[in-house]
Amino acid sequence: MATERNDRTAPTRRQCLRYGGTVAGGLLAGCTGRSDGGSDGTTTAADGSAVTDASTDASTTTTTESATVDESYSVTMEPAGEVTFDSVPEQWVAYCGAFADMAVALGQADGLAGIGGRDRYYTDVYDELPGVDVDEEQLAQYPEVRTKEEFYELDCDVHLYDTQMLVNWFDWSRDDVDEIAENVAPFVGNLIFRRSDEWHDYRYYSLYEAFETVATVFQERDRYRAFEALHEEFVAEIQSEMPPAGERPDVFLTFEGTDEPSTFSPYRLDDAGTSKKQWRDLGVKDALAGTDIDQLSTTNRGELDYENLLEIDPDVLLVRGHERKSPQEFRDVVLDYMRNHPVGSELTAVRNDRVYRGGYLHQGPIHNLFLTERAAKQIYPDVFGEVTGDAELFDRQAVADVVTGNY
Repeated sequence: MATERNDRTAPTRRQCLRYGGTVAGGLLAGCTGRSDGGSDGTTTAADGSAVTDASTDASTTTTTESATVDESYSVTMEPAGEVTFDSVPEQWVAYCGAFADMAVALGQADGLAGIGGRDRYYTDVYDELPGVDVDEEQLAQYPEVRTKEEFYELDCDVHLYDTQMLVNWFDWSRDDVDEIAENVAPFVGNLIFRRSDEWHDYRYYSLYEAFETVATVFQERDRYRAFEALHEEFVAEIQSEMPPAGERPDVFLTFEGTDEPSTFSPYRLDDAGTSKKQWRDLGVKDALAGTDIDQLSTTNRGELDYENLLEIDPDVLLVRGHERKSPQEFRDVVLDYMRNHPVGSELTAVRNDRVYRGGYLHQGPIHNLFLTERAAKQIYPDVFGEVTGDAELFDRQAVADVVTGNY
């Protein structure tokens, strides 16, 4: 496969797409409301202020309803800005599981060429969706696509990457970004899982704003709208059964990937990043509210020890970094260690067995359904059942039908 993609004597896939094939048209009427923000073109700036972005509509609707092979279309997402496609991309690569999951949700799994971070792309959820899967062998062949050489080798039609992330995390130059965008394919992406990095001084997107933009890239806005409607119905049903705000537990979210945790990196639940979406939708109370503790970021690597944590003493403790474990494995290993720790055993969450896995950093729309279901059980077990139980809070077949186009 790599040899075929690197054969420069034959027309590239992009050239074939440019001169042949069709562009999807005819957008279905769909829901316009969102539980995730952004429907009125207003978003949140890096400093937390509300701004109106006149390009919001352009980022998702710069298309025609009956585009032909000769018509190009544009998509806008910061930091890359406006990019133009001569035809619908077929082959794609994503940096994180969030954007990969968006493409899969839009029925584009067959075009997956690689991933920027395989270790944080959780594909096991697709096992619960009939007819939905990804090529695990392809992911294993290209598990960390981060170099120019790999972008050339894969020769994709679009790169779902935040270009400033490449510059700030992987030492790319601006010229490197421009070279790949010009010689291989454009970039469309934004690092949306958290909002605490100083270098990210451009617009952020909610999960469904980003998803809608990716839907425009693949000309799958009707499928996006079907998924959006399903998501909104699910969240609304969960919220209708939640206890009153005064009866909800306070929650501490942390990252600690070891089986025997000794220190804890804090996350603030009031951060609007997409990795906390399920907690916001579930109305949880941040145990760090009213403190001066900053959350994990590129520049802040501060950690709390058990004594610090005992001062906060949250009702529920959510620990990220253990997503390859089952709920029971996590309890048998991590929670059991904390039960036997001289200070950890004094924590209210430990005493009450309310220490759980904290969810993915990079979640797309399919991931979010599963994570919201899990979180509802973690926070409100009296309402939605124990997290180790088998109760399903959303219809797997309905989700699969949208992904596979049978809706």
